[in-house]
Amino acid sequence: MENSSNRIGVTLAACGVALMLGAPARAADASPWVEDSYSAIRLIAGANKSGAESLRAGIEIKMQPGWHTYWRYPGDSGVPPRFSFSGSDNLAAVQVLFPAPHAFTDEAGTTIGYKGSVIFPLRVFPRQKDKPVTLRGKIDYAACEKLCVPVEASVELTLAGAGGADNAALAAAEARVPQPVSALDAGLTARRANDDKRKPLVFVDLAAPTGQPVGLFVEGPTTEWALPIPKPAQGAPPGRQHFSFELDGLPSGVDPKGPFELTFTIVKGGSATEVKTHLD
Repeated sequence: MENSSNRIGVTLAACGVALMLGAPARAADASPWVEDSYSAIRLIAGANKSGAESLRAGIEIKMQPGWHTYWRYPGDSGVPPRFSFSGSDNLAAVQVLFPAPHAFTDEAGTTIGYKGSVIFPLRVFPRQKDKPVTLRGKIDYAACEKLCVPVEASVELTLAGAGGADNAALAAAEARVPQPVSALDAGLTARRANDDKRKPLVFVDLAAPTGQPVGLFVEGPTTEWALPIPKPAQGAPPGRQHFSFELDGLPSGVDPKGPFELTFTIVKGGSATEVKTHLD
């Protein structure tokens, strides 16, 4: 498997580029939609309490039917979204959250992301709590059908009031953000199954009702890792499910038999959790 930087380069080289003009800032519940032929994007404000340490907001992307965009790790191919808020007013920091994704399989392999529409919740930390924050966001993402079109969009919104017209949609997206839990609480163990091979197999045992659809995604310690998507494996007892994947797509120089931390995202029904565990 290619590493992430190679995959991104190949994807961009094969695609055209769509450039969106920015929307002017305004004090409102949402910025205007910035649209192209494949997708539209805007900023939305959540309901916020006066004097809160952080403000709730979101980046909403809508795609044409049949089109999708990517999670923070795109899978076998694709480009993850990138967010920049440099140039914003009264802004100390922004935390971008990712709702639980879905896996899509086609002739190019399996990718991870969102169809139709997605809201990325934001935690906005102002420098001065008693003053409004004007977010100026530059977002790079891919709108994909059979081919991917890289998009650059600039959106602006002043968070000055309570907000809340889109609060229900934002809250639903926040509820889909995987919650961190321990490996013990998730009932997850991961171990190498065959250290004698150049690309060892990792075996994952997970607490999950037999027959329940489960999405399992794995990430390495840095964005340079491009691990395969775990596949279901046979032989699990009742109340458990098994998965496996090869230790492929590691950065150059990393020993696949060495110790490192893996992050697993588990999607079961309407809930999602995130587990960090060491593979020793």
